[in-house]
Amino acid sequence: MTGAFAPPDGLNCRLEWSLAHKTGDRVGRVGHFGSYGDSLMGFIRGASIVVIASTLALAGCAQRGEGGLFNRGAARTSGSADATIGVNAFLWRAALDTLSFLPLESADPWGGILNYGWVENPEAPGERVKTTVFILDTRLRADALNVTVTREVRNAEGNWVAAPVSPQTEADLKNAILTRARQLNLATINN
Repeated sequence: MTGAFAPPDGLNCRLEWSLAHKTGDRVGRVGHFGSYGDSLMGFIRGASIVVIASTLALAGCAQRGEGGLFNRGAARTSGSADATIGVNAFLWRAALDTLSFLPLESADPWGGILNYGWVENPEAPGERVKTTVFILDTRLRADALNVTVTREVRNAEGNWVAAPVSPQTEADLKNAILTRARQLNLATINN
């Protein structure tokens, strides 16, 4: 090896350099090895400072203005995701708007789950329904939405028993939510 960072020629010097390199000592006999550790550590420190400063600068750029360095604002206006939730903002808002007549039991905006409580139909006493909405993606797509409806009826003993739900009911709710999400998206684009 040659150059400023290579051990000098000769077996004895290589052995000293190797032993000194492993123990962290300087080889005082050959002048440029004393500065080897210092210059290497200086280089590592300088590189570390540059990496840390670059990371902080890029993080600051990503937080600034409409989109920043990584164009996050442009994604928000197209409805891919809101900064505060982990799912499509239009689908989330549309589900809340469309099913606002149901009592909301829990909402997980990062997981995309809306659980609505049991509601008895005043026109059909002895029957109740519960709805859960799953938003599965950050994009505004039909397959990013799943709606499940659970229906129960009261039997002769007064207990609630599971009853079948028409698949059309779930499809109608899903279509109503998707229609509202598209309206919200268009209103954002037009503004």
